[in-house]
Amino acid sequence: MLDATTRSGGTATASPRATATTATTATELAVPEGALATIPPAPFAVRCARALLSPWSRLTLLVVLLASAAAAVLVFEPQRLLTNGWPPHLSGAAAVVAYAVAYGACTVAFVPRPLLNLAAGALFGTQLGLGSALAGTVLGAGLAFCLGRALGQDALRPLLRGRLLKAADHQLSRHGFRSMLATRLFPGVPFAAANYCASVSRMGLTPFLLATALGSIPNTAAYVVAGARASAPTSPAFLIALACIAVPALAGAVVAWRKRHRLRGH
Repeated sequence: MLDATTRSGGTATASPRATATTATTATELAVPEGALATIPPAPFAVRCARALLSPWSRLTLLVVLLASAAAAVLVFEPQRLLTNGWPPHLSGAAAVVAYAVAYGACTVAFVPRPLLNLAAGALFGTQLGLGSALAGTVLGAGLAFCLGRALGQDALRPLLRGRLLKAADHQLSRHGFRSMLATRLFPGVPFAAANYCASVSRMGLTPFLLATALGSIPNTAAYVVAGARASAPTSPAFLIALACIAVPALAGAVVAWRKRHRLRGH
């Protein structure tokens, strides 16, 4: 049997078997000229699937869904619950659960939460109204977050190029729970805007939902109590609820004005 190499005069030469093997391997690995041109293109269905699943196609779908939801709100006018009341065939726990689900869907469709909180208090009283409103708040925030994360994040993240946008993204990505908790506690940032901004960042779903649940309690409770006691506008509970609504709003306006003043100063 011949070795892989033989030595002749101190010089290593390849054996015939090794040379033949190398030549065969090189022939097998060589790509014939024009072979790439003979590869058939991807099927039409595959190309359509790729186009439909592209980041901008998903973002377009998100915009269409949100626009349709907002149009549905304008048609059905959920604010009529404040005047017409809840459907009579729904009562008890079923009504509370149904309202929480409807609350979550309405927040995704940009219905103002103060209106929904007032309606929860007027329909179910303080305790059940607060539970239903908080459940709807977390549900709506989670739905908006998941929609934004699945349909909008890939297309929008490359657009975060400005200094303020990068700073906000860094804050939400690195300190998500703390930042979202502060956003929920102090009014000023729209609920839906905070949801979709968090979904574009790298913040996790669990800290987002936990911060939303904890941070929404004071403001939600104030509106629910105001709705429950609206029939007695001079009662202490109603006046305290109004104070709890007005003071954080005023504090948020002052903080926003001071931050804006500092930015202008620089």
